[in-house]
Amino acid sequence: MFTEGSMLDYYDLTTTRGKRNKKRVENTEDRNKQKIFQLTEITIPETISVKDLSTELKKTSGEIIKKLLSYGILATINNEIDFDTAFLIAQEFGVTAIKKEVVSDEDKLFDDSEDREEDLVPRPPVVVVMGHVDHGKTSLLDAVRQTNVIEGEAGGITQAIGAYKVKINDREITFLDTPGHEAFTAMRARGAQITDIAILVVAANDGVMPQTVEAINHAKAAEIPIIVAINKIDVEGANPQKVKQELMEYGLVAEEWGGDTIFVEISAKKKINIDSLLEMVLLVADMKELKANPNKQAKGVVIEAKLDKSKGAVATMLVQRGTLDVGDTIIVGSTIGRIRTMTDENGRKLKKAGPSTPVEITGFSSVPEAGETFYEVEDEKTAKHLIETRKRKEREKALSANSRVTLDDLFSQIEKGKLKQLNLIVKADVQGSVEAVKSSLEKLSNEEVIVKVIHANVGAVTESDVTLAEVSNAIIIAFNVRPEPLAKDKAEKTGVEIKTYSVIYNAIEDVEAAMKGLLDPVYKEVIIGNAEVRQTFKISNVGTVAGCYVTNGKVARNAGVRVIRDNVVIHEGKLISLKRMKDDAKEVAHGFECGIQIEDFNDLKEMDVIEAYIMEQVK
Repeated sequence: MFTEGSMLDYYDLTTTRGKRNKKRVENTEDRNKQKIFQLTEITIPETISVKDLSTELKKTSGEIIKKLLSYGILATINNEIDFDTAFLIAQEFGVTAIKKEVVSDEDKLFDDSEDREEDLVPRPPVVVVMGHVDHGKTSLLDAVRQTNVIEGEAGGITQAIGAYKVKINDREITFLDTPGHEAFTAMRARGAQITDIAILVVAANDGVMPQTVEAINHAKAAEIPIIVAINKIDVEGANPQKVKQELMEYGLVAEEWGGDTIFVEISAKKKINIDSLLEMVLLVADMKELKANPNKQAKGVVIEAKLDKSKGAVATMLVQRGTLDVGDTIIVGSTIGRIRTMTDENGRKLKKAGPSTPVEITGFSSVPEAGETFYEVEDEKTAKHLIETRKRKEREKALSANSRVTLDDLFSQIEKGKLKQLNLIVKADVQGSVEAVKSSLEKLSNEEVIVKVIHANVGAVTESDVTLAEVSNAIIIAFNVRPEPLAKDKAEKTGVEIKTYSVIYNAIEDVEAAMKGLLDPVYKEVIIGNAEVRQTFKISNVGTVAGCYVTNGKVARNAGVRVIRDNVVIHEGKLISLKRMKDDAKEVAHGFECGIQIEDFNDLKEMDVIEAYIMEQVK
C-alpha cells in the first residue's frame, strides 16, 4: 500500500515520462529554495519615502507605517523619513541600513581635481591696473595697447571688450580693463581670484592719494604681487623718490632700498619705459610660474556681462584653464548657455580660446553676473537640474536674514568660536585721528580675538569702503566723518555696519565692550494702542474682567499695560488674558470690543483707559 505522500514521491523511472516528471519536480524545488533568501542589508539615501523603504525591505507599506506609529511618527506612504528613522525601522525587521553616498550635481559636472605636472603648460599672466583717479590708469592702458597695435589695422584697436591681450618678446600678457578696484573687489567678493599681478599707477607729481592706499589694501587682501608704475615722470614737479618714500609706509619698499617691490618710472603720454614695465610683468610672472592645463574641462570667470539689443545676453569671460570651443555648453551661477559666437578684443571671430584668453560670448539664456565662475559641461540634463537647485537656493538665501557681524552679536560669535579676527575699516577727518584710532583699536587684541584694521584713511565713508567691508566681513568705524549717500544705501542693502563717533574713547569702549559681551541692548517703549473700559464683570475665583473697546492702535496679549484714570497712571502690569467674544485672541485691533483681565489688579472701573505698550530694541 502506498500512502498519499509516497505516491507523490514515486516515479516509474523505467519510462521516459517518469524520468521527465522527477526532473521537473527537482528543478521546481531548487527554484523555490533560491527564492527564499535572507535579506540582511539595504543601501538607502539620506531621505527616503515610506513607499520606497517598503520596497527596499520587501515589506508592505502598512507594516512600515505600523512600525513608525510605534515610534510616535504619523506617516503616509508618500511621506519622507530621514536616514536615522529608516535605520531603526530596518533594524525592527532584522535588516541593517547603509547610507548611500550621494554624488552632488557639482561633483558630477565639475572637475576640480589636481592637475598632473606633465599636463600643465605656461600661460600668460593676467594683469589689473589700479590707482588713484587722474594718475594715468587709462593713459597707461592706451599706451600699452598702442605699443601693440596689429600692423595694417586702421586707427588702432577698437576697444570692444573689457580685457585684451598684448604681445612682448613673443609672449603674451592679458590686461583686464576693469573700472577701478570696485569691480575688482566685487569679483573678489564672489571668491573669483582672477588676477595674477597688479600694476599700481602713482603720479610722480602727486604722490600717494586716498585711492592709491585703497588700491594697495585691495591688492594685499587678494594676496597678489604689486608692481608700482610711477607715471608722469616728464611733468614739472615730478619727484619719483618722494613717491617711493611715501609708499614705504604701506609696506612697498623699492628693490634699491632693500625691499622686494619692483618700481618702474614711466610716462604713459610719451610712451617712455612702457616696454620695461611689460618686461617686469613677465619677470614677476616667471617667478610665479603661472601654468594651466589646456586639455581639461574649461573653467573661468565672467568679467562683465550686459544685455545687447541685437545679440541678446553678452558676457566677457576670461578662460582660466581648459579650452572653450564654439558650441560648448557652459554653466554660470544659475544661468546656462550654449556658445553661439566667440570674439576677441578686436571683434574677430574665434573658434577656440585657451587659458588666460579673454573672449566675448553670446548664447546665454539670461545675463550672468560679473565675477561668477563658469564651467563647460557635457551633461545638459544634470546641468539643468543644478540650475534649478541653485535658483531655489538663491530664493531661500534672499528670504533668510543677513549674517553680517555687528558689535551687538560680536560676543556671541566669539563664544561660538566663529570669529577669531575682527576686521575694522577706520575713516576719520584728519590723518592724525586715523592713526590714533587705528593704533588704539589694534591694541584691544586679546587671546580670543585679534582686532585688525584692514583699511584706514582720511575722508567720508565711500561705496568702495562698504564693498571692502562686505568682502572682508568688516565693521566700519567713522570718526568725525559721515558716509556718502550711496555708501549709506549700499551698507543698508548689504548689512554692513557703520558706527559713527566724535570721541575716540567712545569708539574704543564700544569695540572693547562688544568684545567682552558687555554691549547691553538699549530698549525704548512704544505705545501700540489704547482701550477704554465700558463695563466690568466680577467673576468668582477669576477676578475682575473688563469689557473694553479699542479706541486706537491695537492691544496685544504679550504687551505691557498701564491703567490710566483721569490722566493719572494708577497701575502698571501685564495681561493675564485677552478675549474676543469667547475666544482667546493674540491681538485686538482698533474698532473692536474685547475682554481684558490684568494680572494682580481687580480695581478696574468704567471709563478707565488701558494703555498697551511694547519694549523695542534700539538698533
